[in-house]
Amino acid sequence: MSGASERRQFGDLATQLVTEVKRQGDNLGKYNDNLVRSVIREQRQLDGLLTAALEAAGPNFDGSAPHALLYQTAIARNKRCLLAYHTFRIDKLKDAYWAAGAALPHILSDASLRARLAPSEVDWLREYNASVVSLRGEYSAELDVAAGVSAPPKDLHVLVRVLRDCGEIQTEAGTIDFKKGQRFMVRRADVEHLVVQGYLQEV
Repeated sequence: MSGASERRQFGDLATQLVTEVKRQGDNLGKYNDNLVRSVIREQRQLDGLLTAALEAAGPNFDGSAPHALLYQTAIARNKRCLLAYHTFRIDKLKDAYWAAGAALPHILSDASLRARLAPSEVDWLREYNASVVSLRGEYSAELDVAAGVSAPPKDLHVLVRVLRDCGEIQTEAGTIDFKKGQRFMVRRADVEHLVVQGYLQEV
């Protein structure tokens, strides 16, 4: 074991995770799988040390053993750091999802973003999307939960111009083949996600 490793204290690895998040600011960096796994291994080590300390103290343990308190505190701190790291990343994934108009294929087709995600995060996005799709289906007649609400729409229908070909889309009026340069009057809820993604523009 190197001198640096010997001097490392419990909690240092978890602190690195939090520091990494602070350095990223509003950006989502690559998932640090190696560091997360190292923190989890340390958690298991601490749990073993705590268990051994409690067993050594015997049935009359009064909670005053300093080393047991140290292990317990380190475990709790590591958990908080792991939670903070993953909560930050989940929040950023939610932001990206809604910024894309709740269009999962649009997000996963972004090679730069996909390369920064852990497989478990991709799975989470798919499950989150499935929940949103289910909710949208339940209230589709009254509300599009993926529509922006910063400026409430005045009309249910909107005139749009096609900026990029986006193929055939099923709308209230039937299937429409949106080709660049064309204009259509459509129900806002049917095309809101395409406006957000930049395929259509309100006229």
